[in-house]
Amino acid sequence: MPELPGRSEQILVVDDDVRIRQMLTTYFEDEGYRVTAVADGAAMREALQRQSVDIILLDLVLPGGEDGLMLAREVRARSDTPIIMLTGRDDVVDRIVGLEVGADDYIAKPFHLREVLARLRTVLRRRQPAAPARAEPDDAIHFDGWRLDLARRQLVTAEGTEIVLTTGEFDMLAALARAPGRVLSRDVLMDLTHGRSLEAFDRTIDAQIARLRKKIEPDPSRPTLIKSVRGVGYVFTGKP
Repeated sequence: MPELPGRSEQILVVDDDVRIRQMLTTYFEDEGYRVTAVADGAAMREALQRQSVDIILLDLVLPGGEDGLMLAREVRARSDTPIIMLTGRDDVVDRIVGLEVGADDYIAKPFHLREVLARLRTVLRRRQPAAPARAEPDDAIHFDGWRLDLARRQLVTAEGTEIVLTTGEFDMLAALARAPGRVLSRDVLMDLTHGRSLEAFDRTIDAQIARLRKKIEPDPSRPTLIKSVRGVGYVFTGKP
């Protein structure tokens, strides 16, 4: 099918149900996306080696002894490629764990295709930096020698090295850095980082903070940039 103007994103669908794969492939190709659909983790790895992928739709329950959580953790260990988890189990624990391992969103089956499209577009939009021509010179936050470029969604060290952050990690850091010295509760952080009404899970926020600390703190066990406030939430203490 010819690609529609303005759409070039590559979607990788990982689901063992052939009907789901065919349905998602047809729908997203009709919307102008490029789609590769595979049935298991081995095929997912082969696809990721062959081509660049912009987003992964990953089923939670897969054959071969590897579930979606294991594969999401594997992808996240080497890449910040956005991941939307798909599952037939509407289990709160699975949802929490999926977000903890770095998934950007979570959709339960059965789902409406328009909802999947809307969620996918939202995740991709959050991942794409603004055009350089539109970026304001001061559209960045400086702290302790670091530079958090909000327009280009980049975090750069004092030495000029870019630190790769996932969508969730960047949004979390931006939310905290925009309010230095202010204690933000987990509820507020969930609202700020997801942009929609979600039940706030303490473990989800805490796990994301822990991953972020590993990337920006000199000693993650004794944080100096993102400090915990017992029973409340977190406060950003970086100095301009």
